[in-house]
Amino acid sequence: MKKLLPFIEKDSWLWPVADRIEARHSDYCRTRQWIESEWGGLKAFASGHEYFGLHYRKQDKIWVFREWLPNARHVFLVGDFNDWDQTSHALAKGENGVWQIEIPEASAPKLQHLCRYKIYVQGCDGKWTMRLPAYTFYAGQAPDTKDFSALVWHPEQEFVWNEESLSLPAFGQKRQTPFIYEAHIGMAQEKEAVGSYAEFTRNVLPRVKAGGYNVLQLMGIAEHPYYGSFGYHVSNFFAPSSRFGTPDDLKMLIKTAHGMGLRVVMDVVHAHFVENHNEGLNCIDGSDDLYSYGGTAGTHPYWGSRMFNFSRNEVRRFLLSNLRYWMEEFHFDGFRFDGVTAMIYFHRGYVDDFGTYANYFGGEVDEDALIYLCLANDLIKETCPDAGLSIAEEVSGMPGITVATQEGGIGFDYRLSMGIPDFWIKLLKERRDEDWIMGDLWRTVTDRLWNVPQIAYTESHDQALVGDQTLAFRLMGDRMYTDMSVFSPASATVDRGLALHKMIRSFTLFAGAEGGGYLNFMGNEFGHPEWIDFPRPENGDSYRYARRQWSLVDNPDLKYRFLNAFDRAMIRLAARLNIGACPMARLLDIDEENKTVVFAVDDTTLFVFNWHVDRSIPDYRIPVLQEGKYSLLLCSDDVLFGGFGRVEAGQVFFTHRKHLSLYNINRAVQVLGLVPE
Repeated sequence: MKKLLPFIEKDSWLWPVADRIEARHSDYCRTRQWIESEWGGLKAFASGHEYFGLHYRKQDKIWVFREWLPNARHVFLVGDFNDWDQTSHALAKGENGVWQIEIPEASAPKLQHLCRYKIYVQGCDGKWTMRLPAYTFYAGQAPDTKDFSALVWHPEQEFVWNEESLSLPAFGQKRQTPFIYEAHIGMAQEKEAVGSYAEFTRNVLPRVKAGGYNVLQLMGIAEHPYYGSFGYHVSNFFAPSSRFGTPDDLKMLIKTAHGMGLRVVMDVVHAHFVENHNEGLNCIDGSDDLYSYGGTAGTHPYWGSRMFNFSRNEVRRFLLSNLRYWMEEFHFDGFRFDGVTAMIYFHRGYVDDFGTYANYFGGEVDEDALIYLCLANDLIKETCPDAGLSIAEEVSGMPGITVATQEGGIGFDYRLSMGIPDFWIKLLKERRDEDWIMGDLWRTVTDRLWNVPQIAYTESHDQALVGDQTLAFRLMGDRMYTDMSVFSPASATVDRGLALHKMIRSFTLFAGAEGGGYLNFMGNEFGHPEWIDFPRPENGDSYRYARRQWSLVDNPDLKYRFLNAFDRAMIRLAARLNIGACPMARLLDIDEENKTVVFAVDDTTLFVFNWHVDRSIPDYRIPVLQEGKYSLLLCSDDVLFGGFGRVEAGQVFFTHRKHLSLYNINRAVQVLGLVPE
């Protein structure tokens, strides 16, 4: 009998489709072998950024520009250096559709740092268009027309990293737990304007560090023409967004973060690209199937963007080079891959139910996209062997998504637990607090395969966008405008909101992050009010909601500081437990009548969640896994966290016949730890 791949052998549900997984793995292996034989290795294959685009050859003082445009008829390089003469600098077409021009520095003295340039292309359709090169390393908008141009980035002094290798443990099981702080540079400032890399470095990085987070996940880094897209409609994949500053400003941010002991992960968009012709890749040589699939197959039915064609080696090389560029040039420590479900299915994930494992191996699966993702994860691990971190935003539950490529999987380190935030939203919208079912809470937050490490979260940027609401705003609504002062009369709405905000987030972390990690979107740790809405004509191009009001949490007279204090204590405890290295939480008791869930983490730490609206129970008996003396490690009802102080801090409990008794207070979580003898 043929030996199965290890992860198939462990999952009997996969046995009926073992031959398809083996075939997929064989295709990946053949692709790797071709890369090794033709290129000498994966990193050499992922070197397009060193060949294409505009580069200065120092030894003979010549500028060299190359672009892959196999279907173009004519190509010219134009810009400030030749006063935008459309025909003076023609490129010659070489092998494999690569166009090239060499320009001696002496003949174009204005071709220097921050010079604007574009390519002037006659496509196969006969049309002439001004385009930005595919390998644009910096782009900027003209202040008057807002038109994007490529910009030469060639400063006199190169950025100096001077980084000693980071000594932090790598992520993964039995190592460091990733506590991820998701952030957007532009809206990270309180001012009603676009924030900068430099402002983020000064003002936000210290908050991330103080909060106990160890991974910074940055959104919207690659250049995008529409600010309101949140950075998900990318036009220039190699250019850090100039809205926020220069490439060196971004490097300084990452260097500073590393100095604080923070890893930095980029939210990378490799599923699709913006449909714009002026700035992006779409129809760059006149054809509609160069970087994307042709026709309707190449357009996302709801996003309107163009889907990458992962079957083309040139596209794979472009995207892999993109990953290597961000890791080596900017020292990013890994990536959160956006829209993985849209990448790996031709239906883009828009189906009612994936149902059975057979759906993961049918005709709607883009096998070439899966091969690309395998190569991408291999490259991350080769480039950053100790620090590399890859996270999949994948909703379908594709088998093997976090299994190593050598074992037949896709190779991600983690998958986002996207069902958890959806559950909390649905629960708060559709059920009264009195009708919550404890079994539903437990099953939803813990419903995952143990061999699929997941990042648990209550809310990311998705839950805060206009049209939705943050958890805090959903709980407290407009009372956040009037009743958040510590001097305000007692508000039942705010009291409930503060209590449930702490409970929901801590339940998600402590019951959902074992074997994985945890994510928070900036500002949500202190219950940032309202939603996110970028400037657009419908709101008068206002930045009012495209910012973070840090003054709310910094004001000692407002209750936001209580939520922030609890979040810090929660993260600190989870780090002490190294929750990502713990086995799955063990359920000890579900009490539907008293709305209480009791579970243990690592056998020695007990969590008691009482979700009841008004029932607090003295001498409530809970089972324990180990006899001994327990101390109170954390209580969300502590006055330091905006609670009522109904339980004395630091009190101890003694077990009797594998149980202990405590005051089980409503709408609160109590965490007890076994005291070593």
